[in-house]
Amino acid sequence: METATTIYLGELRTEATHIRSGSKVVTDAPPDNQGKGESFSPSDLLATSLGSCMLTIMGIASRTHGIQMDGTKISVTKIMVSNPRRVSEVHITFDMPEINYSEKEKSILENAARTCPVALSVHPDIKQVLTFNYKK
Repeated sequence: METATTIYLGELRTEATHIRSGSKVVTDAPPDNQGKGESFSPSDLLATSLGSCMLTIMGIASRTHGIQMDGTKISVTKIMVSNPRRVSEVHITFDMPEINYSEKEKSILENAARTCPVALSVHPDIKQVLTFNYKK
């Protein structure tokens, strides 16, 4: 079964529709690549997907091991290079909730993030820089 369909709307904009849910995502080329930058660019979605996947797999690990992580927030920064134009790095900062995590719990959550399907699927030349901020 198809995952999504995407339509080119013109003016460097697309609209993707998730088949199962009908949810829509609009992309726009960024201003530094002839676009308006009025929505996520496709490369923004790649970086954002990486972070969302990490949080999702961390959530599965937290559910499996009884670790609380609700409220975890991430910040995603995408770094582009040229010749060829591509994503070279994705920096993700995890701001964990104010919980006194054990070293074992930290290890479980961090390993889950690093081994999510998107992290394992992106090209190894894309540097993934993860920072975990634990508050006490």
